[in-house]
Amino acid sequence: MNAPVRVLIVGCGNLLRGDDAVGPVLVRHLWERGVPHGVRCADGGTGGMDVGFQMRGVPHVIIVDTCRSGSEPGAIFRLDGRDAETPPLAGVNLHAFRWDHALAFARWALKEDYPPRIDVWLIEAEHLDPGAPLSPAVDAAMHRVADLLMQEVDAALSAPAVTT
Repeated sequence: MNAPVRVLIVGCGNLLRGDDAVGPVLVRHLWERGVPHGVRCADGGTGGMDVGFQMRGVPHVIIVDTCRSGSEPGAIFRLDGRDAETPPLAGVNLHAFRWDHALAFARWALKEDYPPRIDVWLIEAEHLDPGAPLSPAVDAAMHRVADLLMQEVDAALSAPAVTT
């Protein structure tokens, strides 16, 4: 029998663009490492709308992606998902539908099934060159984030499940 999903970890980004691959690479790393029952990992890739639907009814969603803020490559940022929702301003274009759009879309589409907790982890990119691997700084940060996420997941799973 499958345990209900209590935590969903979504890795977003493009595997073909250097450090932009950090989200899907992190998810693959967690799959290889093994995740506890009650945790599902999803490769969000570049499919933002799919990310929105995968969140249905999950109490805690964690999104991991890269960013370009001008900080040192490999810098790690953590945001509250409520602060990161951005409705697409120019209409829905699936080629430009990002995770922040997916959050706004999911709030609208899922209504009472929208997750009560969403955390967004961003890792500062060094390069987004087509075909390049993760830079050493981003790779090291990805491993730090994976360790932090597993600590957080262990704590969340040891807490009593919240029923609504």
